[in-house]
Amino acid sequence: MNMPETFQRTNDKAATVARSGWNLSRIRPIAFWATTFVIVFELAAGSVWNLVPIEWMEVQMRHLGYPRYFVYILGVWQVGAAVAIIAPGLRLIKEWAYVGAFFLWSSAVASHLILGDGLQAWGVPLMFGVCAIASWVLRPADRRLPATRLRRDRPADAGQDGAGPPETRPRAWAVPIGLLVVLYAVSILTLPAAEAMTHGWAVENGWIDE
Repeated sequence: MNMPETFQRTNDKAATVARSGWNLSRIRPIAFWATTFVIVFELAAGSVWNLVPIEWMEVQMRHLGYPRYFVYILGVWQVGAAVAIIAPGLRLIKEWAYVGAFFLWSSAVASHLILGDGLQAWGVPLMFGVCAIASWVLRPADRRLPATRLRRDRPADAGQDGAGPPETRPRAWAVPIGLLVVLYAVSILTLPAAEAMTHGWAVENGWIDE
């Protein structure tokens, strides 16, 4: 094989690797924000459903054998988790929020499985648990603790721990706060529709009579 052919193949391989890296760099933030939006919306809506609470939550607590007041405890912690995950900074609190969200949905899956409930009961919390894991894995460098950052995510001027300066721009906080306000407004305004929909689910599952 002559040198021009070798050089051309090397260039082709380099171009392929570069395109793959570019695609990954574009897909990763999209996937992160998509999964993060899903879990934050669920945490916000779940907190409203728990703190009101709607019939569906009370029926589930009774079916699973948990005390009624447990919905209020869950609702309060869901508010905190939604704020911590969507807000900039708060890296250590984010780690705990992700862990709490995973425990919430994995415990729901386990509880339904133990009682022998079908996929329609534990499939939804399983999906949210998977989204929580995906959001945590895909989170960008500025949302990671220094010790958990990937080497490629560490800026050259961030020092040994790669921490970098904290996020202080007003816009960085205004966007998450605005998004939370919208999500909570949607959750509250759609409560009547949610009540009707979940009542049908409870009847289909045999947890209550028509």
